[in-house]
Amino acid sequence: MGHVIIFDHPLIQHKISLLRSVDTSCKEFRELVKEITMFMCYESLRNMPLKEVEITTPLTTCKTNVLAGPEIAVVPILRAGLGMVEGVLLLVPTAKVGHIGMYRDEVTMQPHEYYCKLPLNIAERQIIVVDPMLATGGSAVAAINFIKERGGKNIKFMCMIAAPEGLKVLQEAHPDIDIYCAHMDEGLNENCYILPGLGDAGDRIFGTK
Repeated sequence: MGHVIIFDHPLIQHKISLLRSVDTSCKEFRELVKEITMFMCYESLRNMPLKEVEITTPLTTCKTNVLAGPEIAVVPILRAGLGMVEGVLLLVPTAKVGHIGMYRDEVTMQPHEYYCKLPLNIAERQIIVVDPMLATGGSAVAAINFIKERGGKNIKFMCMIAAPEGLKVLQEAHPDIDIYCAHMDEGLNENCYILPGLGDAGDRIFGTK
């Protein structure tokens, strides 16, 4: 059974507050997304397995621990998820990057896939799916469906802001995955946007609005 982790670390909460502000510039917004992702990724990989190796230091030899695997794949849900990739890669520079492109039908609110490219050997990798906003949960559920259909098994989902409705949908559809959220918001408005939220994450990351 997967776990849901809502972060209460003061630094994360402080940076989330800055993210929300309408006065935060595009440059600052991108930097905050990267920084928050780094904090979240650090915690999400807490249980990565280790193996003991022997190394030579400038003074002697010693036994010490290194990561034992599995190799990591970070998979952003396009386009807003791209803003979180750098934060993961700064911690795990050897991670491979996949991409899942989706858009939401503005009438039905249902997600539609237009692109899916995953790293090789996806079944053997620790997969981190990233998207700043978990609103209705539809895109996250569909993205994880695509990954599982292609052999992915060991999956975590990471977002900045979640709505209770979307979290419930994702948990019910994929009860086996761990979900990491920087903050849980009040809920969705009539247009399925998160309140109080932070606006359109993609537009704010890429300066397209």
